[in-house]
Amino acid sequence: MTIPTTICAAIYIAVMIFLPRQAIAQGELSIGPGTPHPSAILDASSTTKGFLPPRMTEVERDEIAKPAEGLMIYNTTVRCIQWWNGIVWHDGCGNNEYYPSGTVFCVVNPTAIVDVTNPITGKTWMDRNLGARQVATSSTDVDAYGDLYQWGRGADGHQCRNSATTTTLSSTDQPGHGNFILASNSPHDWRSTQNGMLWQGVNEVNNPCPAGYRPPTDAELDSERTSWGSNNNAAGAFASPLKLPVAGFRDSNNGSLSLVGSLGVYWSSTVNGANSRYLGFSSGTANVNTDSRAVGLSVRCLKD
Repeated sequence: MTIPTTICAAIYIAVMIFLPRQAIAQGELSIGPGTPHPSAILDASSTTKGFLPPRMTEVERDEIAKPAEGLMIYNTTVRCIQWWNGIVWHDGCGNNEYYPSGTVFCVVNPTAIVDVTNPITGKTWMDRNLGARQVATSSTDVDAYGDLYQWGRGADGHQCRNSATTTTLSSTDQPGHGNFILASNSPHDWRSTQNGMLWQGVNEVNNPCPAGYRPPTDAELDSERTSWGSNNNAAGAFASPLKLPVAGFRDSNNGSLSLVGSLGVYWSSTVNGANSRYLGFSSGTANVNTDSRAVGLSVRCLKD
């Protein structure tokens, strides 16, 4: 459709009236005197006025569907500029805790939050184990092993491979210390009485994953396993997009490390009676099975 000349003229006049100080060059826009900076698509200049982003409450912000990375708003609830970094809303006032408050990191820095997607399952995960220094370069890369969690516990320090041990069971969801709790008697759980609702989603009390991530269900882990095809073993786990290493486990009877370098064992959030479900793999096989909750296993976080 051709726009009549009279309408074009009206549009031009309107632009000149309402944007008299705009300069447009090579697809870039400058508001104020001068031409836009070559690195900017929009360059606003003023000594008397500021930039005013959309203002909304935190509840309204959280209703934005699939925010674009870099989307910026002013949060009236906390009175801060915030922008979506692709994982969480980053707070310009510095109130940023990607990991749960009180998280103990066994190495100097928090586990890097980098996504990897399995094109077969369509699921997006962290690209390394919780506590790992790097993505695995081999199935036996020690810097990719990471920490070993007792099922349902938060990152209170017990997950560090050299944490101290205690035989005193906890009567609460947070034991209040970072010791690995030994449990040699049935039901072999670090908590007495048992609580099977500690890792059941991003908002559960002891979710050790960063904001927007959670421990996977057993079905989600099993879908990853089946995506390895006929290579259903440790080699397939490493060849997969997740590059899962054989990080071993920590024994619930004496706290010793076992089968490091030959067995990969990853917790799910799914409970099964007094036990919980896990994905395990070795050089010869891979399957989803159950074990007692006091055992220390690897955790790979799934993006919710």
